[in-house]
Amino acid sequence: MLFNLFKKNKDEGDHKEEAYLTLRIRETVRETPDTLTVYFEQPEPFLDYKPGQFLTLILELNGKQERRSYSLSTSPFVDPFPGITVKRLEGGLVSNHINDQFFPGKRVTVMKPLGNFVSDYHSQNRRLYGMIAGGSGITPIMGIIKTILINEPLSTVHLLYCSRSQDSIIFNEAIEALQKSNPGRLQVSHQLSQPTDGWEGPCGRLDKGRVVGYFKNLLKESGLESRFFICGPEGMMRSSQDALIELGVPREAIRTESFYLDKVEKNTDEETQDLLSRSITVELEGSEHVVDVLPGKTILEAGLEEGLDMPYSCQSGLCTACRGRLIAGKVTMDEDAGLSEKEIAEGFILCCSSKPADSEVKVRIE
Repeated sequence: MLFNLFKKNKDEGDHKEEAYLTLRIRETVRETPDTLTVYFEQPEPFLDYKPGQFLTLILELNGKQERRSYSLSTSPFVDPFPGITVKRLEGGLVSNHINDQFFPGKRVTVMKPLGNFVSDYHSQNRRLYGMIAGGSGITPIMGIIKTILINEPLSTVHLLYCSRSQDSIIFNEAIEALQKSNPGRLQVSHQLSQPTDGWEGPCGRLDKGRVVGYFKNLLKESGLESRFFICGPEGMMRSSQDALIELGVPREAIRTESFYLDKVEKNTDEETQDLLSRSITVELEGSEHVVDVLPGKTILEAGLEEGLDMPYSCQSGLCTACRGRLIAGKVTMDEDAGLSEKEIAEGFILCCSSKPADSEVKVRIE
């Protein structure tokens, strides 16, 4: 469910709901040699989030504002303090900064939680949940697993988790503890792509055949409604989705969460039409602003250059923080992965990947 960054209260008059928070770090926990969990103190009022959503951190590094989105690895139904888990990336400016420079007491500016990698929960649900995670893709899934186990006593969870090696399994001890405290309700199968000596479990990358082999009998024997959550590298997610579709799992029962999106360079005649500067209208907080969008620029880039406080996060078309409704005109969207078919049909666009296709464009940030 999308979080509306800006909304109107007719009883109290027009106002902007604060899209940003300042959170104080309560504790940091080293999960693996290159992965850190950061727990924040609860603000007042409490941080309202759904399992599987993410926080966007806003940091100033080397004199420049940097924004990065990290999944909440905690559950609001179980964990008293919200937390994110960040894996160090080679050359990763922000991930390295977090792993090296985040400490208790430090204050961090964040955007309020966002994300569609969520589900509904009810004590009477009787479901088979399939979780497929690769590497740090376990972070949002961890909060979802905790939530299911506490809220749905009749449901079972089956986790297929691929890591690089034994010492890179994020939340290894926590997962084992959940298994022990929920006997028979949480089944876990680890797979390692580069195991060290002594590993006797499945090896290699997680592929379609492995997913089919793991879930085929489970789905056939359970007879339960199933829901699947997949998070990890793009190739792993594609092969996992293909496997589940082959097994007869409805597409609407499969949820995915992308961390990265490869930019594809395009050079077609159709792309070269974007040679004109266009003036568009952006409606923000009840006021209209005329913005000139230069060739090659997105609506978000143009708005930010004009000084508009437009919400955004990943700038890759994944997180939906920059979502707006197209009121008039036409746009081209380079990436719409964060939007559902229903949202697209209702006129929603992602400003970070949309460029005006004519001069009649009007976008409302809701």
